[in-house]
Amino acid sequence: MTTDEERAPADSQAFWTGLRSFTQARIGLGRAGDALPTRRVLEFAAAHAAARDAVHIPLEVPALCARLAELDVGAPVHIRSRARDRAEYLRRPDLGRLPAVDPDEGGPARLAHSGADIGLVLADGLSARALITHGPPTVAALLEVLRPHWSIAPPVVATQARVALGDHIGAALGVTTVLVLIGERPGLSVADSLGVYLTHRPRPGRTDADRNCVSNIHPPEGTGYRRAAEVVAALVAGARRLDRSGVTLKDTSRDAIPPGPSGRLSGGEAG
Repeated sequence: MTTDEERAPADSQAFWTGLRSFTQARIGLGRAGDALPTRRVLEFAAAHAAARDAVHIPLEVPALCARLAELDVGAPVHIRSRARDRAEYLRRPDLGRLPAVDPDEGGPARLAHSGADIGLVLADGLSARALITHGPPTVAALLEVLRPHWSIAPPVVATQARVALGDHIGAALGVTTVLVLIGERPGLSVADSLGVYLTHRPRPGRTDADRNCVSNIHPPEGTGYRRAAEVVAALVAGARRLDRSGVTLKDTSRDAIPPGPSGRLSGGEAG
């Protein structure tokens, strides 16, 4: 069957083709009778399957730790949340925010107090695929902009983890600021988006109002690694100046972004 999209005038097809280059949203899909064209239905089904896989496929911890070890930032330590498996993690978000109690099961007691300025936590979140794909290059970009100014603790890999688990890890490490790199909830356009959550003076009981987030890290369509790192560096500098992070920090982050290679300020505020 010939679809409306195929029958559309060339200028109309060119319009939608050009517009699609600016967004990953599904626009101008066309019709085949009273339904979507078969190709569009199959694309939707594939995207839905990718999103489901991103949520359920477990993180390959040894592979991630091996890649982190290549960055010369210290030996990674594996920490688990109180959620025993993926099914419980999805049903009980509260357990994903709490660390395992027994050190042998991945409790924070296995962490050494570092007293470093910054702690890095790499958490699977809702997309282990995002962490495997974008975690190591994001860490590499962060080290490039942060290490000349601040000390950084060895990285921590956290599984079945929510963002707030980073507060427990940061407190155990004794760091001033914790950065949680976590796989974001996948959608039907992007299944491998990474976010970086910053909490200054982390401790159990911190809320989302105490954090800043740089999200949508998945080049080439999303935020690039270097840009994300520069915004995070700005937020770290602002947090140390104000001695707090969260809603108060947002309006001042641009002023703290260090110059890029060209000498100009780059990056932007975190949402």
